[in-house]
Amino acid sequence: MRSLTLHLKMLIAILVVLGLSVTAYQIFVLGIPVTEDATDDLWNIDAKVEFVPNAKDPVKIQMFVPPLSRDYVSLNESFISNNYGVAVNRVDGNRKVTWSARRAKGNQTLYYRLVLTKRYSAEKTKIKGPTFRDSIAVEGPEKIAAEALLAPIRQHSADVETFISEAIKRVNNLNDDNVKLLLAGDQTSAHKAKIVELVLSIAHVPVEKVHTIRLVADQPQTPELWLRSFNGTDWLYFNPDTGEQGLPTDRLLWWTGDENLITVDGGKKATVTFSMNNSEMNAIRLAKLTDENTDANFLEYSLYGLPLQTQQTFMIMVMIPIGVLVILILRNLIGLQTLGTFTPVLIALAFRETQLGFGIILFTLITTLGLSLRSYLEHLKLQMLPRLSVVLTFVVVLIAAISLFSHKLGLERGLSVALFPMVILTMTIERLSITWEERGAGHAMKVAIGTLFAASLAHLIMSVPELVYFVFTFPAILLILVGFMLAMGRYRGYRLTELVRFKAFVKADS
Repeated sequence: MRSLTLHLKMLIAILVVLGLSVTAYQIFVLGIPVTEDATDDLWNIDAKVEFVPNAKDPVKIQMFVPPLSRDYVSLNESFISNNYGVAVNRVDGNRKVTWSARRAKGNQTLYYRLVLTKRYSAEKTKIKGPTFRDSIAVEGPEKIAAEALLAPIRQHSADVETFISEAIKRVNNLNDDNVKLLLAGDQTSAHKAKIVELVLSIAHVPVEKVHTIRLVADQPQTPELWLRSFNGTDWLYFNPDTGEQGLPTDRLLWWTGDENLITVDGGKKATVTFSMNNSEMNAIRLAKLTDENTDANFLEYSLYGLPLQTQQTFMIMVMIPIGVLVILILRNLIGLQTLGTFTPVLIALAFRETQLGFGIILFTLITTLGLSLRSYLEHLKLQMLPRLSVVLTFVVVLIAAISLFSHKLGLERGLSVALFPMVILTMTIERLSITWEERGAGHAMKVAIGTLFAASLAHLIMSVPELVYFVFTFPAILLILVGFMLAMGRYRGYRLTELVRFKAFVKADS
């Protein structure tokens, strides 16, 4: 007996731990939203290109567009132009769009439009980057000044991250004579970044320029310069003005390197204007969209990967254990008497179509008429199988009649009565009649009311949208329910209704 108890406890613990672990992994690692109301940002970015073409020259415009390689995924990308050829190529880790035309007249306007969101993916792609670079050739006073800056940088740093941060801070110290010499009066962020790159190259530390766009709605902006370096496993981003490490989450990497955002052959006065806005979309729907556009495995092995019609079926099926749990608690803890465990759950499923109030009326009407027929057949001394066959046929005819009259009266809800499980109704009528004969009319009515109450409560709980979403999205929670059901299987204590039954004993003892 002890070994059996230990085995049961271990089984319950394994099921509960497994269910909690899988659910926690989905929530905290995969980032699946806990509620259906959870939304994620959807960004719409427009880059407006304006330029003046030369009268007789062919026109070729090249502009960098986001690589979208890791943190963001594109839901839609459009190149809007009139009579221009469009091509997109990858160059040194960047993406570049090329618009071309044989001739163009007057002021020209081109658009690049991008709809993106955060990438949903449990897997991070392996990142590659340089960990060594040759020194930039520099001679004379500039070389001496750069080497002079390196000495305190090495002294105040412990690793690559702190080395780069310290170098940026030193270059931004405009009171340092070495810095003044290297900057030569040009204190722009781009020139400071160039000097930082020079100093770091002498120490063979690779660094590259990255240009980002800030994801902020309804604010005009220009690309923002950052620096980054590869530490062997990941890219480290640095603010070129402060040396602060870490790229803010609202920055979108647009391109890397020293080249300009846009180049125009056969034109002049080229400008790029950015505008953006954001909207919200249901997080699960958005995750499904991103999964369709990438190789992510976020939803591959979830119920959301099934066809839509099959999903709707499983949304009902996964709630059946919840209904069974409700009946289990009502029977084993409270002591409510019902016609078995699964009959109330199946009736609760039928209530999904008829709605609760109308379903109770239909159930009561069909069961009452069926019991009357069963009582009449009892006088004919029929065997059980023919008797059940007659009752089943009667239930079908009764359902058809109710549906017909409901339609004629304009009560469309009555048409859903056909969804009531006919076999369940037939067996319910049979079992109630047997209970009537064996235990009396009072007990049969008590069981019928208990069954109807249990089915109604199970229907209400199984129809809670938040609960349906949670169980369907995190089906591992059913393992926890199985563990609870196993624990309930060894419960031998009193039920709540038994407190009323044994109340007389308590009074007698007192």
